[in-house]
Amino acid sequence: MTTASSPVGRRERNKQEKLDRIMDAARELFAQHGVDEVTTQQIAEKADIGAGTLFLYAKTKGELLLLVQNDAYAKALDQGREDAALEAGAVEAVLAITSPIVACNRAQIDNGRTYLREMLFGDPTEPARREALEIVARTEEAVATTLQRTAGLEDVRAATTARIISAAMYVSMASSLNVEAGVDQIIDEIAQQIRVLLAPATDGGAF
Repeated sequence: MTTASSPVGRRERNKQEKLDRIMDAARELFAQHGVDEVTTQQIAEKADIGAGTLFLYAKTKGELLLLVQNDAYAKALDQGREDAALEAGAVEAVLAITSPIVACNRAQIDNGRTYLREMLFGDPTEPARREALEIVARTEEAVATTLQRTAGLEDVRAATTARIISAAMYVSMASSLNVEAGVDQIIDEIAQQIRVLLAPATDGGAF
């Protein structure tokens, strides 16, 4: 049994090793030059694979960007959850979740905006796009859970508020008005919207 399963294990390891090289190459080139200035051939050469092999893992640069950024966004969300657990106030806790995501998005502004475009308008059958949307859903879930803990919102209200906050965050990051905006400016804009949105709840008034 062990002998029969070994080739499958090797194949899977080889596939994962190639994917890791592709992602490392794409991550480095995208960070240095921006996604628009990098070709798939350059990525293949840096990953030391053939262009045909690259297309087995991703058909376009947009898909490659999703693969690379999904990993970064997922780590940013994990960090945000940890930071939020240390905050007692609703606004501060929600900002703790969103701030690492904003920082991830603005690490390379053109890449961040392209990522959002691919996430919203890319191929709906593409696995990396589905993963990106799942990260958005997990972000909303984290915000909703945090609002329940810090602002005492009931389930439906917390989920609805979390979706609005998530939408506000992504609009702020994607807006053409914020092309030159840095991390702090984007976070301040999101913070203002969160305070307005949560003011009725945190002040004891009607939502």
